[in-house]
Amino acid sequence: MNVRHVLVLPDRDAAEEVAREAVDRFGLPEEPQLVRDALAGEDDAEDAQWLVVVEDPQERLDVTALDALADAYEGWLEAP
Repeated sequence: MNVRHVLVLPDRDAAEEVAREAVDRFGLPEEPQLVRDALAGEDDAEDAQWLVVVEDPQERLDVTALDALADAYEGWLEAP
């Protein structure tokens, strides 16, 4: 089973930092995917969340540590 963890961040800079830190902290083989998620009903390009999608094919990542990483950048780990 291929598990994906989705960390939600308030802006692109935070998402990029989290992606880099996740590689270093968790020994990921590649940098997670970044996805812009426009908020429903918002026309302003600035009103968007950024998602960091972390692949976890062996289900070895600590979800508490992932949540703490996102929280350090004013984000959160999305519940599966």
